Amino acid sequence: MTTVTSTPVLRRTLRWSAGITVGLAFVGACIGWLLAAERGLISAITGVVLTAVFLAITAISLLVANRWYGSPLYVPIFFAIVLGSWLAKFILFFITLTLLRGQNWIEPMIFFVAVVISVLTTLVLDTIILLRSGLVRRPGSGHGPADPMSSGQARASTRT
Repeated sequence: MTTVTSTPVLRRTLRWSAGITVGLAFVGACIGWLLAAERGLISAITGVVLTAVFLAITAISLLVANRWYGSPLYVPIFFAIVLGSWLAKFILFFITLTLLRGQNWIEPMIFFVAVVISVLTTLVLDTIILLRSGLVRRPGSGHGPADPMSSGQARASTRT
């Protein structure tokens, strides 16, 4: 069975995300402690860890779904796993926020800022890893036409 091209990229993303999560949790815990003592520390760590878990669910579901690559049922299995994980994540997200809402050990603003910074950091990390992976052709990279319509073959096929 061949490996899907995205598998090493997804694994690299998970490894780097784990490292970034540890760093963000440490920095968030320190800042949270300075701003709101124990409540701030717990809120920052909770926000960072929950974000990491929810973002990792997607990458893990893609890795699991890629195991069926080459199977005649790959496409339906892939979409069932990925969409199922998104639905589960959506439901778990609302359950988690409902349970955390109003807890006296959560500092809402620190929790919110930790979640936002974690999401933005992970998006930047994912973008950097994807761009360095070679899966995406950047304009002017010399690896072929950036625009498929710029090749003669593509133009010839669109003429009537």
